[in-house]
Amino acid sequence: MTPNSSRFDGKTALITGGSSGMGLATAHRLIAEGARVVITGRDRNRLDAAVAELGDQAHGIAGDATDLGDIDTLAAAVADRFGHLDLLFANAGIGSFQPMDQVTESLFDQVIASNLKAAFFTVQKTLPLLSDHAAIVINASFGLHRGVSGAALYSASKAAVHNLTRTLAAELASRRIRVNSVSPGYIDTPAFRAELSDAARLGVARLSPAGRVGSSEDVAAAVAFLASAEAGYINGHDLRVDGGLTAVDAGAFV
Repeated sequence: MTPNSSRFDGKTALITGGSSGMGLATAHRLIAEGARVVITGRDRNRLDAAVAELGDQAHGIAGDATDLGDIDTLAAAVADRFGHLDLLFANAGIGSFQPMDQVTESLFDQVIASNLKAAFFTVQKTLPLLSDHAAIVINASFGLHRGVSGAALYSASKAAVHNLTRTLAAELASRRIRVNSVSPGYIDTPAFRAELSDAARLGVARLSPAGRVGSSEDVAAAVAFLASAEAGYINGHDLRVDGGLTAVDAGAFV
């Protein structure tokens, strides 16, 4: 799918965790298709660099997606500048992978806060700004579709995110606000590169029928589709962006 330069003309979008990776790629995509985009991030310097890269249609608001005070500040800033939102991509979150017996209470709280609490309260606090017929997309994970050793906490948090997606699709139906999630597979982001060696990344690529690791732009294209009028009859759905990772037995093509 190539960018449609007018698909989001006059629309305002908010992307949490938008200063790098999938969030930044989605900001590029939406701006290329006519949107004004607000991105958030905790690192002010990295956020400023992302806004400079994105250009005049981008606006950055620093904040922690797990901090309700910061979310209130974000919502107020968006209201003051734009008055409304047409699209929310609740993208902020973290990866955390370890055997279950190594999960501490503090780590549990951190992952749930970053992956579930952040999405829940970002939607809650920005809901008054969302136009009727707006679109919400939440970043989930392929881990909610299959058991992955060493990912019990992470996968559970992402399964909760998609359950939230389905529930919100029902709750917001009266306003015709559509709510969907995307489930990326292995995606080449700065965090992914930091966690895996070159050899490990090559091994991961072989797990997918696509024969490669996905790109942030792959996810951005999926988010843009779900946010657009073209997906107007898609609601409460999880779109896997994983190159077939969760649909095809790796033994069938290796």
